[in-house]
Amino acid sequence: MPGGTDWASTAHIARLLNCPVLLVVDCARLSRSLAAIVHGYATLDAQVHIAGVVLNRVGSDRHLTMLKAAIAPLNMPVLGVLRRDDAVTLPDRHLGLVPTDELSDLPERFRHLAKLGQRCFDWLGLAKVFRESERAPDPPLKRGETQLQPTKSSLSQGADPTNFLPDCPIRIGVARDRAFNFYYADNLELLVHSGAELVPFSPLADECLPSDLRGLLLGGGFPEMFAAELSENQVMRRALAAAIKSGLPTYAECGGLMYLCESLVDFEGQSWPMLGSISATTTMTGKLTLGYRQVTALKDSAVVQSGQQFWGHEFHRSAIAPPSTHPLCSLSAYPLLNEAALLAGTEGWGRQSLHASYVHVHWGGQTALAQQFLATCERFQSHNHRLG
Repeated sequence: MPGGTDWASTAHIARLLNCPVLLVVDCARLSRSLAAIVHGYATLDAQVHIAGVVLNRVGSDRHLTMLKAAIAPLNMPVLGVLRRDDAVTLPDRHLGLVPTDELSDLPERFRHLAKLGQRCFDWLGLAKVFRESERAPDPPLKRGETQLQPTKSSLSQGADPTNFLPDCPIRIGVARDRAFNFYYADNLELLVHSGAELVPFSPLADECLPSDLRGLLLGGGFPEMFAAELSENQVMRRALAAAIKSGLPTYAECGGLMYLCESLVDFEGQSWPMLGSISATTTMTGKLTLGYRQVTALKDSAVVQSGQQFWGHEFHRSAIAPPSTHPLCSLSAYPLLNEAALLAGTEGWGRQSLHASYVHVHWGGQTALAQQFLATCERFQSHNHRLG
């Protein structure tokens, strides 16, 4: 937990499900101060039960003895001990962990983790925690709360995706390689359930787009780390730029938005030509833009209708200039406590066949977005058939 998963989210889920929490603490630079951390989390929220701790990155037997002695007065069970081990350390960079698409040795790391899991956890103690949690009564509800009811999968929330079913599968190209690999699996699944045929391609390695596309997804990722390779693949850049110019419905998110620009300036200050579908330049900066956003569409795009509202999040270390003269949407920051949401500015590029924004959006709870995108793709498909 500390230094990793957000406590507020974990506590919220634990309260909703009435389940215990296993606290994982990075102990690499801790000794007696471990007691303060564990005590703090254990007493922070009376509705959340910390059932035990896992001591992570323990340096030696002596270090382990010190850690256990520190928390002994708290009567908190130690349910796992993981030693420092470079074999399971995952590399990171400016936006967090390096994506799994770039880790060729990931299966070996997983196998090693599995072996560690077998011998490093107190499985009898964990089983006891699970049994006790199954017998625990539901907590009393506070005023204004309702009993949590079982819900259907995210695909069934909001609008019914079966409301839009095309006559034949709509082929949508999905940029998928080391440069573009951030996609919510639910979004892709929702598109398939709604009648899409997803066709992966690589802006890095492929020389042409898949045939008969009726839509295009350019997801998030790390185009800045592969700017030279993306730029050097001129055949693909020309093919994509021509397809977007012809009106191929396109949804570009964060890294995909950066790829649409005229150029990308990397961390070393070197500029690389990109697609040129947007008259702007992306420049990598040292400033992190991060936060949940309430999005209000200011105009129609391939995905949204003017005035439509939905939630998403920003997470990037780049800036685009000049800004859009007719921005796609306005953003409001997630409100804190009882404060009103604060306007976070405007951004994005959009037209009837394009939606390009820094905001990552999970469509599971707002399925109308997927349906609107597929409807745009179907209109493009029907128009092309009439021309043919």
